[in-house]
Amino acid sequence: MNSTSFWATLAAAWIASAVGTLLSWLLTAGTSDAFSVALRRLTDRPAAVADPEIDGMVFVQLDGVPYPVMQWALQSGTMPTLRRWVRSGSHRLQEWTVQLPSTTPASQQGILHGTCDRIPAFRWYDRELGRLLVANRPADAAVIEQRASTGRGLLADDGISVSNLFSGDAPRSSMVMSKIQLARGSRETRRAFGRFVLRPEGFARSFSRTLAEVARERFQARRQRLRDVVPRVERSWTFAGLRAISNGLLRDINTAVVANEMMRGTKSIYVDYVDYDEVAHHAGGARLESLAPLEALDRVLAMLEQVAGKAPRRYHLVVLSDHGQSIGATFAERYGTDLGGVCAALINESVVEIDKNVESLGRAQALVGDLAGAGKGSQRTVRNVSGRLGRQAEAESAAAATGTGTMVLGSGNLGLVYLMEPERLLMEDIQERYPALLPGLVSHPGVGFVAVLSRTAGPVVLGAGGTHRLADHQVDGADPLEPFGNDAAPLIAAVTAMKEAPDIYVNSACDPSTLEVVAFEDLVGSHGGLGGWQNRGMLVAPVDLLPADVRIVGAVQLHGHLVRMLEQLGQRRHLVQDEAPPVPPGAQMRSPGGLGD
Repeated sequence: MNSTSFWATLAAAWIASAVGTLLSWLLTAGTSDAFSVALRRLTDRPAAVADPEIDGMVFVQLDGVPYPVMQWALQSGTMPTLRRWVRSGSHRLQEWTVQLPSTTPASQQGILHGTCDRIPAFRWYDRELGRLLVANRPADAAVIEQRASTGRGLLADDGISVSNLFSGDAPRSSMVMSKIQLARGSRETRRAFGRFVLRPEGFARSFSRTLAEVARERFQARRQRLRDVVPRVERSWTFAGLRAISNGLLRDINTAVVANEMMRGTKSIYVDYVDYDEVAHHAGGARLESLAPLEALDRVLAMLEQVAGKAPRRYHLVVLSDHGQSIGATFAERYGTDLGGVCAALINESVVEIDKNVESLGRAQALVGDLAGAGKGSQRTVRNVSGRLGRQAEAESAAAATGTGTMVLGSGNLGLVYLMEPERLLMEDIQERYPALLPGLVSHPGVGFVAVLSRTAGPVVLGAGGTHRLADHQVDGADPLEPFGNDAAPLIAAVTAMKEAPDIYVNSACDPSTLEVVAFEDLVGSHGGLGGWQNRGMLVAPVDLLPADVRIVGAVQLHGHLVRMLEQLGQRRHLVQDEAPPVPPGAQMRSPGGLGD
């Protein structure tokens, strides 16, 4: 063997060994066990608190998880941590009925601020401002929260809001849309990013999991196409990247921020994990690939439970969802035209339709915006990442700027029709100016009902076979709300009476055998209106803090119960006495259960 071949063989062996070591490190550093070890190491010095006798509370929102899905997860054992809490008797799983609209903005404002008022959908045309408001745009979220805030929100007593749309009046926030300041970002977010993501093991975890999540999404999308799974929607590379952020990097940063706050002794923490909701929108909420993120989120709960054992005060954990998810094909796919096209044909005028989903882009913007510093490089990165969302916002604003014509907005299976008059048109006005519009909408097979405001009768629901006057519960012909459960009437009455409500609400039909709805956005899993599981929220709470057999209708009532939990722990004593939330009219009309039971 000559010297040349010897040294070549030796070099090849060293290179192979180095590559193998690097791959092994990447794979092991990316595991949950490795992250848990890093979390424990970096949270081993609890801060001293002045009032350790007051217990803390961590509210963990699992975005979009319906009550039936959580039941499946606990029964199957795929969420062992949460299952152990429930089986031990320390926690109880129960259902709560989500208000209309069944969206994150309405639910989070209700849960965090105690009111769902002035939020008619995920996005809407605001007549007062003369422009669109979209809840996951920082400037718009700030306007929405300013309207709702009283200074006594859920987190007002030494709390922190993490990765939410609104702050709940918390003194500090991290990745909260209404509080994003692109000029300087969030110190809490940057600290967590630096301590967990920029360290070698954190970088390895983020890098490996990002690649794995993108690969997993592309494989699952291709498998749906090959198996001809229906209903389904196109799943782009853009969504794959956004999913990698929400189910990888964002999850880790959320966990790091929450763990750090627990070690600081922060009294109340509310964090939103969007993993399930992100996948369910594009895959379908009851499908296996959507259920898989719940296993990862259960490991997050296990980590937080471990951190709680070392924290300077005792912590209680509450797990809840802001809404559920309903499955179904898109309106355009099923009927060959979108809702805007149907309206245009009925009124013989051009219609502007805005139905592009921007939830995922908003989440990415919140993360990048909070990581930004004051430097030019950071701001350039923010502008680049926010560019696509900004272009979409500009296009939507331009479409709405004329103030003339008709505009149709999609919010899951809830459609909003604005006839763009200076004042909201009432039912009698619509019937006079556009005589074919309401009859044409209710007779369409993809429409379950429409809701309008009458000058003489108040909120009225119209269906193909009858009408339902919500003020006095008079039904003429077939009740259009019968397929949607008894809670539907008071929920629709409340949202239709809002001054921000559109001229016409359109709720899609719901198949009684499969509970499928028809989405007005390009989503196979949707929420926003009534029908299916989207109105069936879930709550897992300590049994000693929540009364047994309590029935919760709407996020405002849920807010009241969460506030009382904090008060039982000794929090909020310096705040003005909180008033009990009102019970929606007709809330006792049915036994506990979900809409459409």
